[in-house]
Amino acid sequence: MALPRIRPYTAPTEIPASTLDWRIDPERSVLLVHDMQEHFAGAFVRGAEPFAPAVAAIQSLRETADAAGVPVVYTAQPGGQSPVERGLQLDLWGAGVPSGAGERIIGDLAPRAHDHRLTKWRYDAFVRSGLEDLLADLGRDQIVITGVYAHIGCLMTAASAFMGDRQAFLVADAVADFSREDHEMALSYVARRCGVVTTADQVSRALAGAVAAVPR
Repeated sequence: MALPRIRPYTAPTEIPASTLDWRIDPERSVLLVHDMQEHFAGAFVRGAEPFAPAVAAIQSLRETADAAGVPVVYTAQPGGQSPVERGLQLDLWGAGVPSGAGERIIGDLAPRAHDHRLTKWRYDAFVRSGLEDLLADLGRDQIVITGVYAHIGCLMTAASAFMGDRQAFLVADAVADFSREDHEMALSYVARRCGVVTTADQVSRALAGAVAAVPR
C-alpha cells in the first residue's frame, strides 16, 4: 500500500482532556521531531493545513527548547531498506523510504549540529533506534512528541514511552496525519490511555515559565 495523497484539513482545535496531570519540566524533557522526512511530507499539500502550521509549530518549539536547554531529538527512517530490515512493514507499506532525497529531513526543520539524530526502523521510535539509551544518558524521562503521522508512529511512540515508565506529551498542533479523523483518534487515545495531549503554545509557556522561575 502506498502512502495516501492527503487532502488538506484543519487540525483539531478542541483538545481532549487528559486523564493524567503531568507537567513538562525542562530538566526532564526532550523534544522529539518524528519522521519529518521528504518522503512522508510528500503526501501532504505542503503549503496547506495541517502540514504547514505543524512545521511552524515545530520550528517555534525548537527555539523554545534551545532557550530552555531541552535537547532536540530527530528520528528518521533510512532509505533503501532490505526486506529483512523492513520486516512486516513490507507487507503493509511496501519498500518504504527510497534512497536519496526522500530520506532527508525537510529543509525548514533540518537538524543543527547540536541536535541528536537517530535512525528509526519501526512505527515506535524506541525500537532499535537508541532512543531509550539516549534518554538514559541525558537523564531525561519526558518526551514531547511532534511530527508525522499522528495515529501511527507518534501514537505508538507515546504508548511505548508510557510502557517504559516515561512521560509522553503529544503536541496536537505540531503533528499531522492522513485525515482529521485519524488525527483526532490519536489525540483521544493518548489523552485517555498513555500520556498528555497539549499544544505548542502550552509547551512553550511551560518551558519558558520554568526557565523564568529559576533564580539568577
